[in-house]
Formats: sequence, structure tokens, C-alpha cells
Amino acid sequence: MEFGVFAQLFVPKFERAADPNAEHKRIFRNVEIAKAADQNDFKYVWCPQHHFLDEYSHMPGPEAFLGHCSGITERVHLGSAIFNITPAVNKPVRIAENVALLDHLSNNRFEFGTGRGSSTTEVHGFGIEDIHETKAMWREAIGEIPKMWKDAVYSYDGTYFSVPERQVFPKPYGMSHPAMWVAAGSPPTFGEAADLGLGTFCFTTGAPHQLTKLVDGYKAKIAHSTPVGDYINDNIMGVTNMLCMEDRTKAFEVAANMGMNYYTSLAFHWLDNIPKPDGLPEWPNKIPEPTPEVVEQLSAGGFVCIGDPDDCTKAVQKWADVGFDQLTFSPTTNTLPTEVVVASMELFGREVIPQFDKDPEHSTTRYRREAGVGGSKPASRPAAAAGERTGGM
Repeated sequence: MEFGVFAQLFVPKFERAADPNAEHKRIFRNVEIAKAADQNDFKYVWCPQHHFLDEYSHMPGPEAFLGHCSGITERVHLGSAIFNITPAVNKPVRIAENVALLDHLSNNRFEFGTGRGSSTTEVHGFGIEDIHETKAMWREAIGEIPKMWKDAVYSYDGTYFSVPERQVFPKPYGMSHPAMWVAAGSPPTFGEAADLGLGTFCFTTGAPHQLTKLVDGYKAKIAHSTPVGDYINDNIMGVTNMLCMEDRTKAFEVAANMGMNYYTSLAFHWLDNIPKPDGLPEWPNKIPEPTPEVVEQLSAGGFVCIGDPDDCTKAVQKWADVGFDQLTFSPTTNTLPTEVVVASMELFGREVIPQFDKDPEHSTTRYRREAGVGGSKPASRPAAAAGERTGGM
């Protein structure tokens, strides 16, 4: 099991009303979290691409944010989660160019996560009339972008974009290309990701045991896939909240008052291409914040990783038991001060991560390295020593 964080860039209205520089401060709060991840054995920093979604995410350019982070970090991988590769939003040639450039600037630490947008507000804002058509747009682009990285003249004449005969520069740094991923929220998308050999961001909500079918279906298919790139990225990532403190009672109390359900309410308000559970209040009504007792119950069920290191370890183990390869947290989608978030990451990195992540090499680095010497199948992961707890695989 590997671990990451999201730089989502949540900018609540109530902070902007109190401070005209709130947006600027939130941007650099995410930068501080990226540095903390690099220093505390988290392996990934993920950055989304969103447009027009007030409060929820003011992060339109993963390439800008991650380019900055590449210069102030050393070990952590920096990934787009996602680049919207529909041609109406981002021309595929520009995506290929930026991915390769980020691969150089980060010294092979870039992760190429893709998607097609998850809200009509975004999609219609770029002139796409039917959000369902973005699936076909994504399919066309994902098949062509890896071809642009080859050392040859590229051309294409398709349904949604075309390119005359050109060489696309730069090429990725060294052998092969960055690991490729896709956002998924439904069983067909998980299946398609596996067929194409893509790592998968599981953005479906629920307790780990409720996601077993999605994980099992993905794992059953991906070993037999024909990768769209140079190699199979056998990776499935889950997303949840984390707050690790020495005093578990205090952790539950702090979590109950950090506004995490305010952010969840924003997600269901804006992301109308994602299924919404029955019974949730309609915006502008909000999901009530949990009590400390409810937070403790959520952690015990693995919905969140909150409490002391032992509580967090037990919660992570539930994700590992289902078969997730990575667990990623959203430490800035709340009202916690930066110093509280960083202290939580330090404690989690010191006490919890070593119990699950026993391989100093990133899984995606290994896959890419193996592909560079002629293989397309993922290398097997190192087995845990007798008595060790395992995570993911």
C-alpha cells in the first residue's frame, strides 16, 4: 500500500469574506502540504483540473501547480488527477507536450492521470453540449497521446481532433513514459481502465468493503490487458479523509469541527456526473457535520482514517484488505490550520506508513523501469516478510 495527498484547492466563501487574500493563501497551503508529503514518506501528490466550480476547487492547471512543486520537492511523485484530455478542453498535442516536459522537470516523477470532466458546469463551459459525448472524446485522445511520444513523425485525422504530420517535442525523459491513470466512478469505467492497462482513481464513495466488486473486477481483468501505453499500470487508488493525532479523543473532536461535510456537500452540488446517494440534502442545504462519536464510528468502519496512529492503522488495513494499492487523503478540504495538517502527516508518516509501505521504490517507477527493458507486464511486487502486515497486493 502506497500513500498520497490531494492538492484540491478548496477556497470557501466564508474565508474569502473575512480575508481578501484567502485564495492566495489557500494556494500556498497546498504547496506546504506537497512539501510535507515529500518529507514524510508519502509517495504521491495529486492535483486535479477543475473550472468554474466556486469554493469546491480553484485548481485549473495541474501543469502549473505541479511544475512549481517539482522544483521544491525531491522524492514525491507529482500527478495530474486529472488532466481533462477531451480535445475541447485541452488539445491532445498540448497534453502530450506538457506531460513530457513535466517528466523532465520532475526527473521522472510525473504521473499522467486523465479524465473527461465530471460536471455539466465545466463541460458546457467549454462548448461541449452533451456530457456523455466526453467519453468518446476521452477514448480517442487516450489512444493517441502515447503515439505522440514516439520518436517518429505523428499525424492523425479523427472525429474530435486532427494533427498534420509533425514531430511532437519534447519526448519523455529516458526510457518509456510516465505511468498512465484514469478517473473512474462506475463498473464499466473500471473495466475499461483495466482493459487499457491504466491505473485507476476510485472516486466512488463508500466504506472499503462496499467497493470490493469494483476492485475485484479491475484486478481480474488488468493482468490480461493490452496496454494503451508501453506498460500496464496495475494500480487502484482510494480516496478518504485522514487526521492522525496522539490523542484520539482530540482527533475525533477536531475532525467533527473541521467542516469536512461542507466540502462533501460542495462535491455533490457541483459534480453532477457522479451518482448521488439517496437522501442527501439539496444545495444550498448542507450535510450536517458529524459528532465526535460519529467520527469515531466512521473511522472504525474505514470510511475515514481519523484518530490516533492505531485507529488510522486499523482503518487503512480495511482498504488494504479489499485490495487497494494506494490510499490518498485530502488534507486541505477543511478548515484545519496548515500546522495541524502537517503535524498529522508527520505522525502518520512516522507511525502508520511504515506498517504498509515497505518498498522504497514507487510501484509506477518499477513498472516503467521494467517496460524500459522490453516488458509490458507489471513486475511482481516484493512479498512481505513473515508476520508483516501487507497492504493492497
